[in-house]
Amino acid sequence: MLSFVFLVIGFALMIWGADKFVAGASALARKLGVSPLLIGLTIVAFGTSMPELAVSVTAALRGANEIAVGNVVGSNIFNLLMVAGLSAAVCPLVMDKTLLRRDWPLSILAAVLLLGAIAPDLTIARWEGVVLLIIFAFILTYQIRTALQNREQLAAAAAEAEEAEAPMSAAMIWVNILLGLACIVIGGQLAVNGATGIARMFGLSETLIGLTIVAMGTSLPELVTSIVAARKGQNDIAMGNVIGSNLFNIFLILGVSSVITPIPVQATSIVDCLFLIAISAVFYLPARKGKLGRVPGIAMVATYAVYTVYLIMR
Repeated sequence: MLSFVFLVIGFALMIWGADKFVAGASALARKLGVSPLLIGLTIVAFGTSMPELAVSVTAALRGANEIAVGNVVGSNIFNLLMVAGLSAAVCPLVMDKTLLRRDWPLSILAAVLLLGAIAPDLTIARWEGVVLLIIFAFILTYQIRTALQNREQLAAAAAEAEEAEAPMSAAMIWVNILLGLACIVIGGQLAVNGATGIARMFGLSETLIGLTIVAMGTSLPELVTSIVAARKGQNDIAMGNVIGSNLFNIFLILGVSSVITPIPVQATSIVDCLFLIAISAVFYLPARKGKLGRVPGIAMVATYAVYTVYLIMR
């Protein structure tokens, strides 16, 4: 009974927190005069990637970080197929040109680099982790510099948005962001604990629980945040969150984890990496038209369902 209570409270906290988080993030973009895409790629993406960071870094510190790559690759697959797919199914997403030209291809490159790191020796060495962190620093610097160069062009649009919507004070912006993020993370943990308890009650194995509920659970913040953003018409935050989280997961989380201690990898992770590269490239094609509609969104969700069946059976 307690597991059901945890599950309900967890989802309620995540939905309420995501609403506050998205409102604070979009207000911050207007206040700073930068694109909502930048906020989605940075603050929102980092915030919703906190569960993956916590899981992977804790595992690395305990010397059990062989789960880190599976957690990250699994989360990236979930982000692209379920988070972006469900968001598009709920409300077709208009694609930002910068995201299509720069950030989505970068996420494909990140998956290719990860495959290149793990394929030869099934290990991510410390020096490879350092390389991932250096690349991440360059990407983040470039994203911020580009956004600041376009700041003047966005000032007029931001001023119009402030007039159309009641302006939010700086203090309230950060209250919304921090409180919303806290509710998302705590709600996600409660939902995972509740779902795990229910799964055990029905006699599901620990392995199956780990492959499905826990892996999906660390991506629940991305899912709820992007769907809420899509429903509010904040497409840049919705897709920026997905692509930004995928970049954070590979470059930052695996970079930090492998610097702490080299990460051994299971051979099945190569298959998962190849699958991540394939779906990133395939679903990039309909998005290049400038819109990710309901049909591709439903196809993405269906692809994830097939992938989950494969995970259970392998």
